[in-house]
Amino acid sequence: MPLFTVSSDSTCDLYHDDLVKYNVKVVPHTFTVEKNGEMEERTDSFASYDEYESFYNELRAGAFSHTSMLNYEKHYAHFLALAKEGAEDVIHFTISSGLSPTKNVAAKAAEDVKRDFPKFNVAVCDPLTATVGQGALVMQAVKCRDEGKSLNETLEYVNALRLHIQHFIVADDLNYLKKGGRISAATAVIGGLLDIKPIVSFDREGKLFLLGKVRGTRKAISFIKHKLETEGPDEKGIVYIVHTGNRPAAEELAEFVRQKFGIEPHVSIMGPVIGSHVGPNAFALGYISKSERNTF
Repeated sequence: MPLFTVSSDSTCDLYHDDLVKYNVKVVPHTFTVEKNGEMEERTDSFASYDEYESFYNELRAGAFSHTSMLNYEKHYAHFLALAKEGAEDVIHFTISSGLSPTKNVAAKAAEDVKRDFPKFNVAVCDPLTATVGQGALVMQAVKCRDEGKSLNETLEYVNALRLHIQHFIVADDLNYLKKGGRISAATAVIGGLLDIKPIVSFDREGKLFLLGKVRGTRKAISFIKHKLETEGPDEKGIVYIVHTGNRPAAEELAEFVRQKFGIEPHVSIMGPVIGSHVGPNAFALGYISKSERNTF
């Protein structure tokens, strides 16, 4: 019997079938799609690849997606359900504290559930990342769980691993970063005219920052390849590639990783919460390196 339960919010961007297969408990975010003058609230709980593609096609057609913080009530309901199922020790992953104060909300909800279920113990892990970086840590926790490690051993391990996750995120359309307040309107206009592709990463506090700017997708892919050649994946061989409907860019990076390192990367499509902020046709690569984040 596992010594603890693995839990996460949905910004880990693991597919529904994998969540079921690896018994990861998820509390889903919600997002609101604005289309044709109407607002529709949806849940980040896609169960098929077609749902992801349909979402990004809506954005391409002019829809806009708004996101908000996962609130206390949803965290409380999630943890209460786990406690009622008999869960005691739980490791729970949230979106990076550099993007949202969700970690504090989750900790408060878990503490309140514990009042009625004294054996219920939640260790909230701030991954200092999101999407597939967060998902990579979730899967490392699953591995620790299945190897019989304790909750404390696992928490110590994933916390030590966080800053070794490197990220390269390329947005195709700067208007999504503008609407999300990440860049100014003037920057978005000029960048769009010049076909500027911002390359974004996470800093050591889990905040997004601009790592570089290049003109065009080809140079963005070359930038990532160069960084991988500077220092590639460590001996664990963990590489995640994610995209928002840009399969060609994702597959080119995947083939480079296969040829250069002999590693089969995990390739997936990004969920709608983080995808709302980078827009369609974006792509990203994350991997675990020996060096800590942003030191090379």
